[in-house]
Amino acid sequence: MEKMNVLASIRTDIENHVGEKVTLKANGGRRKVLINKGVIEKTYPNIFVIRLEHDTQRTVTYSYSDVLTKTVQIVFA
Repeated sequence: MEKMNVLASIRTDIENHVGEKVTLKANGGRRKVLINKGVIEKTYPNIFVIRLEHDTQRTVTYSYSDVLTKTVQIVFA
């Protein structure tokens, strides 16, 4: 039950920053860390979409549980 409250708070926090620039630090596996900058484009019940800054056609999606498990770290600009 407590986990659902944490996920809900992560979701509302990200929803409050829609349209703002963020810096992503994602675990790419095998000791690879991917660092990207982008804008939070849209949020959905289970995932959120970020449009990358350098390639305007490319978007990446992450789940709120990725933020909870620290697979993805978001820094709001």
